[in-house]
Amino acid sequence: MAGSLQDQLLKAGLANKQQANKAKAEKRKKTKQAKAVKKGEVFKDPEELEREQAIAKAKEEKLERDRELNRQREDELTRRSIDASCLQMLQQNAINMPDDGDVEYNFVDGTTIKKLYVSKTLQEQLAKGNLAIASNKGRYLLIPAGVAEKINERRPELIISQQKAEEIDPDDPYADFQIPDDLMW
Repeated sequence: MAGSLQDQLLKAGLANKQQANKAKAEKRKKTKQAKAVKKGEVFKDPEELEREQAIAKAKEEKLERDRELNRQREDELTRRSIDASCLQMLQQNAINMPDDGDVEYNFVDGTTIKKLYVSKTLQEQLAKGNLAIASNKGRYLLIPAGVAEKINERRPELIISQQKAEEIDPDDPYADFQIPDDLMW
């Protein structure tokens, strides 16, 4: 009985040519893997590579979702802190309006004209732009112009009305004829 075990099995009819080729391929694969491991290389099946790529892709997608959620949370916290600081500035700097205001001050809120009854000095300050009108939960508050500018930078929708100081054109022939602030239409 000379020859390899494989040849002997083929002659005896216990194995066919296809099984012999498959066994040779498996043997080559194992020796190649053993050499690769010896050299420090790692040989992987295509299925294993696909699995690892799918796992890596899933991890990357999860990291991206987590980053997006964290960014949304940070944006929400920032928005809430800005809202809180604006409301705090409104509450701390609100000017008391007199209950028996004798002068009617008209202003525009969105598309409607609203009225506030204020004193004569408050009306003058509103007309000059020293005071502004802000809205807080449906109430109108008078606040100083500096505070109104700070709030306007953060939450412009809170400032309802603020007069701007108009620049006077030096070439204006009617510059000496100013319209009085207390002019009622």
